[in-house]
Amino acid sequence: MNDQIQDFFEKSLVENHIDNELYQTYSVKKGLRNEDGTGVLVGLTKISDVVGYKIQDGEKTDDYGSLYYRGINVEDIINGQRKEKRYLFEEVCFLILFGYLPSYDEFEKFKKVLSDRYELPPHYLEANILGFPAKNLMNKLQQEVLMLYGYDDDPDNTSIIETLNKGIDLLAKIPSIVCYTYQTKVHYFDEKSLVIHHVQKDLSIAETILSLLRNDGKFTQKEAEALDIALVLHADHGGGNNSTFTNVVISSTGTDIYSSVAGAIGSLKGPRHGGANLAVKKQMENVIEEISLDATDDQIKMIINRILDKDFNDGSGLVYGIGHAVYTLSDPRSKMLSQICEELAIEKGRHQEYLFYKRFGEIAVQEIYQRKGIHVCTNVDFYSGLVYNMLNIPSDLYTLLFVVARTVGWIAHNVENKLYSNRIIRPATKYVGTLKDYQPVEKRK
Repeated sequence: MNDQIQDFFEKSLVENHIDNELYQTYSVKKGLRNEDGTGVLVGLTKISDVVGYKIQDGEKTDDYGSLYYRGINVEDIINGQRKEKRYLFEEVCFLILFGYLPSYDEFEKFKKVLSDRYELPPHYLEANILGFPAKNLMNKLQQEVLMLYGYDDDPDNTSIIETLNKGIDLLAKIPSIVCYTYQTKVHYFDEKSLVIHHVQKDLSIAETILSLLRNDGKFTQKEAEALDIALVLHADHGGGNNSTFTNVVISSTGTDIYSSVAGAIGSLKGPRHGGANLAVKKQMENVIEEISLDATDDQIKMIINRILDKDFNDGSGLVYGIGHAVYTLSDPRSKMLSQICEELAIEKGRHQEYLFYKRFGEIAVQEIYQRKGIHVCTNVDFYSGLVYNMLNIPSDLYTLLFVVARTVGWIAHNVENKLYSNRIIRPATKYVGTLKDYQPVEKRK
């Protein structure tokens, strides 16, 4: 930072300090959170329900977590579909978008609607991706989503049907954009061979991602199943999560769907939201390097306490992958991802690594409770990075895969808000500064 700018900034901190007590004086909820950590209600939804605690007699009580899509427990969806092992994410997309489970014929038609839209517009790849490599792929994806605005004959049409139509088009195209932008990045900046595969309409979205990322285009059934389940678990998480709320706030102004989704991607980029899985990956790499996979429980306790004491990892005092804003006793997504993670680890010969993760998570939960007296749990980010790593998915793409999955949730909440609220979202802020007289610049000291 420029020294002069630094001086201005430090003076501004003195001039404009807001005392923490003022938040209580004016009943302002920091981060839209109540005193007990629960979220301030800002809307109504029938899309998904995130259950992590109970409210009894006005008090928050810890509970085991559940996640529901359109009233159906996600655990039931995954366990009930494991035999088919394909297109589970697509079925969840239909459920989230339209609110009911499709018949066989309806589902076949919906899959075709999606696969028919896999292809990017003519010459789009050459004109917008191959010729414009970017080091930050989340920023690049924002650009590409906005670029698709120019390929839409009626981009500013925000009717319900057009929002759905354009949203489904984005849902189908974002996976290939993600893969192609990555291949372009490593070609230009890492000087690796450029490998571009054409999309295949007979593949699911999970299969499409694996086939586009790999030089030989091949993958195992278990690999595709693992990625499919990971996408399902990231598809939606209520209307209050940051990126979904950002998308709805932007959409409430009446702007186009491309702007709304691009804004949501920007929100998801942050390490407090979609980027958390990368923080877990780095943390666990550091831990394993320090104490090895053969570490005893006591050694794991020691390293966790060092993290909590800000004496290890990034000095933040946070054990990444442990704890959640809503879930207390358990995160159902972590539980389900842990199951497929172990199956994949066995197939990959990395079961010892999985077992280390599991021990680390269990001990971290215990240590945090002993030190702070609060119930926490492993969250979905704790295992997602390990799953992606075993799928040979580059870390650059971890957060982008979150975008691939969460796009359907953004579209559904966008549509729901248009249907049943349809007002610009405009919360208020309280001015707590002092009133001052204006003085011409020549009279200022």
